[in-house]
Amino acid sequence: MREPSRRVVVTQRFFDDASVAILESAGCEVVLAELPPGQADGGLSQGELVDLLQGAGGWIVGHARVTRELLSDLPGLLAISRRGVGYERVDLAAARDLGRVVTIAAGGNEASVADQAIGMMLAVGRRFREAQGQMIGGSWSILMGTDLYRRTVGVVGLGRIGRSVVQRLRGFEAEILVATSRPDPAYAAAAGVRFVELPALLRESDYVTLHAPLTPETRHLIDADSIAAMRPGAFVINTARGGLVSDTDLLAALKTGRLGGAGLDVFESESDPSLKPVTDELIALPNVVAAPHAGASTREGLERTNMIAAQCVVDVFEGRDPPPECVVADGRPGRGRR
Repeated sequence: MREPSRRVVVTQRFFDDASVAILESAGCEVVLAELPPGQADGGLSQGELVDLLQGAGGWIVGHARVTRELLSDLPGLLAISRRGVGYERVDLAAARDLGRVVTIAAGGNEASVADQAIGMMLAVGRRFREAQGQMIGGSWSILMGTDLYRRTVGVVGLGRIGRSVVQRLRGFEAEILVATSRPDPAYAAAAGVRFVELPALLRESDYVTLHAPLTPETRHLIDADSIAAMRPGAFVINTARGGLVSDTDLLAALKTGRLGGAGLDVFESESDPSLKPVTDELIALPNVVAAPHAGASTREGLERTNMIAAQCVVDVFEGRDPPPECVVADGRPGRGRR
């Protein structure tokens, strides 16, 4: 196998000097893509990506689609390192077939996303946005909010971020219900959580917070039927993936008052532009607190994920195995084609 090019293209913003230094100390040429203001790499066409990545052996990527066609057009691209933990936009089978390595920045952003999820619970429960809007309009009348303290919170998914959310919720003395495909009795005893099936979680929870990957099985986990099963006035928090929620059904439930509010960092329109009008309606509602997929975007969180992403590229270039929790596909000979 010939030595890969040590040219590394970064198509993510906020890539810090310390992470550049990790790459440069390994003999890499680092190219920081200059994207137009407001443009993310997820909006780049395959042709634009091919132009950016010509001659690169490594790519530190955000939300761009990594397709078989793209990889075929870039035969020298060996390491694809996501500065994040989702990989539903990457064709893993193609990466394995074509001998590439795909990594994620596991362990870098869970604290930042968990903080945001808790912040959104507090914001929608205490109606911060509504209260400030009234004050700006000249009214200082008090709006009645809802505690997070000792409420029932349903956590859907128990990966690194889900567990970080559980850890924080314990400080609020919340009753914590968890729905996961892999219940762990020892963890339940240690963390003081109760594992339940999703229908029971929806039925019993005051807040439902989503921390599951987006798969065909989890798409539209929250839809009209599941919302109908929830407590009237409950809150939905989604800092995971937009497709977990039917935004159209969520909008209807919020407009009718069936749900009390929502905290949303992700939207279906990120992958389906036809749903942009639904997103626009959601973020205009006074009982919705929204962010532009920014849960991991703290200075500290990005520094951590940048460094993990950079080190994974270096490991691949040096012929080493990146940390196993970071590897989602490895098509190199002798690696078991994970």
